Amino acid sequence: MIKTLGRFALLTTVAVILSGCITRGEQEPAPVEQANPTPQQPVPPQPQPSQPVPTVPSVPSIPEQPGPIEHPDQTTQPTPRERHYDWNSAVQPMMGKMLQASGASAGNVLLVDSVNNRTNGSVKTSEATETLRNALTNNGKFTLVSAQQLAIAKQQLGLSPQDSLGTRSKAIGIARNVGAQYVLYSSATGNANAPTLQMQLMLVQTGEIVWSGKGAVQQQ
Repeated sequence: MIKTLGRFALLTTVAVILSGCITRGEQEPAPVEQANPTPQQPVPPQPQPSQPVPTVPSVPSIPEQPGPIEHPDQTTQPTPRERHYDWNSAVQPMMGKMLQASGASAGNVLLVDSVNNRTNGSVKTSEATETLRNALTNNGKFTLVSAQQLAIAKQQLGLSPQDSLGTRSKAIGIARNVGAQYVLYSSATGNANAPTLQMQLMLVQTGEIVWSGKGAVQQQ
């Protein structure tokens, strides 16, 4: 009997223990299954930040240095302005008076000396000499010494063909050399801007002045 009770008590104890275990098992929550994680999407590569392009500082321009100061050559004289004159307006009236007052007979030889520049400036007197010769062409009283004859006579005296005789005595001397009876000595005087043309007709044999005249010359 006692053994039967002991067994009964042991079974009862086991049953109680088992029931307690079952109760705890029911109360414990079921283990939660871990959900499969969503497969990780590949992260696109992030663009690398562009590196700033290094800038080279600009080199400041060097201002052009002024060259050496050049001083004009003070010794160089400016070229004088060439003047042109209306010689004919002064020559024609005087030639008419000279032919009337000379008293020379037809056929006398006349040497027309180059016009001398006695002004205070530059005057191209070769134009005046040419005007004189043209005004006496076919004058009916004087035969002119040709330019070629005059050049030869100047060469004999050691002068260049372009050389003006310069003085009355030299003009008379060369007139004798070419066999002329008269010589017309002329010069431009006064202000070069408005010169005066002076002329003297002389006898070669005596040097006597048989006529003289002058006239104003205007620039053209």
